[in-house]
Amino acid sequence: MAGSNRAGRNLPAAVAVGAGLGALVLISLYTVKVLFLLVILGAVGLGLVELCRALAARGIALPQVPLVAGMALMVVGSYWGGPAFLAGSFAVTLMAVLAWRMFQGIDGYVRDATGIAFVCCYPSLIAGFVPLMLAEADGAHRIVVFIAVTVCSDIGGYFAGIFLGRHPMAPVISPKKTWEGFAGSALACVVAGALLVRFLLDGALWQGAVLGAVVAGCATLGDLVESVIKRDLGIKDMSTLLPGHGGVMDRLDSLLFTAVPVWLLLLVFG
Repeated sequence: MAGSNRAGRNLPAAVAVGAGLGALVLISLYTVKVLFLLVILGAVGLGLVELCRALAARGIALPQVPLVAGMALMVVGSYWGGPAFLAGSFAVTLMAVLAWRMFQGIDGYVRDATGIAFVCCYPSLIAGFVPLMLAEADGAHRIVVFIAVTVCSDIGGYFAGIFLGRHPMAPVISPKKTWEGFAGSALACVVAGALLVRFLLDGALWQGAVLGAVVAGCATLGDLVESVIKRDLGIKDMSTLLPGHGGVMDRLDSLLFTAVPVWLLLLVFG
């Protein structure tokens, strides 16, 4: 494929899509902040549908309509209602979808109920923590820190892996992920975290460095967990919606695993 490299990614397409998504994020955040909720709903909604379809290929039938509705309730409600509303809407969604599935028959109910609980948590519940960051007075800056540092994990790991990668980190799960790539991710995240927290949030450099180190570890775990899911389902990507990236869930994996730790650290740091 033209523009592809030994990592298997079409780099020009990946850069173009990434730049477009970045522009969408920044425009929504710094015009009318609440518009970013639509970005979250669109991204997580598409990712949820991708995941449901991938699970359906293994005979796990999940009712997409109530799952998407419940996700929207969690995301929108947590912005105005806070953590308590997020927890309550998660519980209501889980109960409602379990009841919905009950009326579709007995066969495979426990199997599908397990899938329902999984999808209610990943991505829906986790995504609900992003509006909690957005709702703060400096919420736009918090979201930029969260996304930018997580993206730096991917960029640092990608280039360090391409040029220096020698020692596989988890060859059975993700053969192309190396310890050298992880070192590149960690370095990029720590530097970006220190600078962004200092200049966007008026925090200390050490606070940003800690946040960056946590993001590097969690983003890597998110990549690996998504790889395990796809290997178990027998697929390479969740979809081909984003050229050079794969599916929406292939881009959300790291962000989902860093959202809660970043929210918590920024809460602690004040």
